[in-house]
Amino acid sequence: MHSFLRSIADSLRDLAPIALVIGFFQLAVLRQPIPELGDILFGTLLVVVGLTLFVRGLEMGLFPIGESMAHAFARKGGVNGLLAFAFSLGFGTTVAEPALIAVAAEAAEVAEQAGLIEPGEAHRRSYALGLRYTVAFSVGFAILLGVLRILRGWPIQYLILGGYLGVVVMTVFAPPEIVGIAYDSGGVTTSTITVPLVTALGVGLAQSIRGRNPLTDGFGLIAFASLTPMMFVMAYGMLVH
Repeated sequence: MHSFLRSIADSLRDLAPIALVIGFFQLAVLRQPIPELGDILFGTLLVVVGLTLFVRGLEMGLFPIGESMAHAFARKGGVNGLLAFAFSLGFGTTVAEPALIAVAAEAAEVAEQAGLIEPGEAHRRSYALGLRYTVAFSVGFAILLGVLRILRGWPIQYLILGGYLGVVVMTVFAPPEIVGIAYDSGGVTTSTITVPLVTALGVGLAQSIRGRNPLTDGFGLIAFASLTPMMFVMAYGMLVH
């Protein structure tokens, strides 16, 4: 009980700056009363409780299972199995991401209005599905590459810099209609399920390999997961458009 109350206090502390900023601009800058104050306070209470339960769930469930699976794969010594698991984890958690589904559906409608695809529900569905699978494949590839980096000890900064250089070059040649979608797709992949599992996988793997530092080697997988969708979606746009 004491631990839960402490988590509630942590959530209140984390949300306090947001409440202060909104209250300051509403009362001091706009000089207007806060509308429906009772509903806002009740909603804030739900947010605090939800955030507390979510963080506790991560600590009790997702982080331990990610680390335990990383330790298990490291003990077995099966590199191919570990890489296959890393790809499947990235692909599976991304293809079902609600934010990605929404962005892909919106992108299909815009592409239809712009005349980039044939009109009709079937064409929109096909375009959105192709976009979702492209992003999911890119995230799976990113997690696979990140795990391979941990195993081989490659410096992360060179891979990140090389990846963003590739994004800049592809931006020049990609169709303008797909560039914005590609950049947005890098953000929708960092979901509430993918991030904890992938981070726990990286940290657990770094802890299991001699000579690896969990702080310097275990993190960075999410950076790959945000980077590769931009490149893959722009490549998808070049092929489709």
